[in-house]
Amino acid sequence: MDELTSENINVSTWKIPSPLGIIGSHANGEFNGMTASWITQVSMEPALIGVGIDNKSVTYDLMTKSEHFTINMFSPEYTKVFVKFSKPAEYSEGFLNKEAVTLTENSVPIFDNAKVWFELKTINKIDFGTHTFFVGEIINCKTLTPDERVAYMGDTRMKYGGVPRGGH
Repeated sequence: MDELTSENINVSTWKIPSPLGIIGSHANGEFNGMTASWITQVSMEPALIGVGIDNKSVTYDLMTKSEHFTINMFSPEYTKVFVKFSKPAEYSEGFLNKEAVTLTENSVPIFDNAKVWFELKTINKIDFGTHTFFVGEIINCKTLTPDERVAYMGDTRMKYGGVPRGGH
């Protein structure tokens, strides 16, 4: 059996099929969008989705101050959006990093180009070390193209997971 190394862990965890999404968040007049790949449904009743958020991120700060967030998923042909949100976003009326957004009644951004979006109310969060797993109940959602799959990590050159490396 091969020796367990950081590189083995990284390469192996990068192979876990993960949808890519932009997490929309807002608190106290500050907005953000953040690329995320650790997204999964965790319950049917109530309908719950969980997402792993880096504890050092702007999104983490906003999500700990607000009860609501969004998950926005895009077409596999529109993956450039994920690179735009690998760093904190700049908000101007109706736009995050020049991507059009609409604010929900709870003031969290839905991306106008998203093929699927969820608005969620946080019901639980668990700190696991480098990341906190936020669990949200679906309070609204929409799928614009039911027969089209959404982008996942394999549609990009992005890699995220494994163990900390440069920048973590």
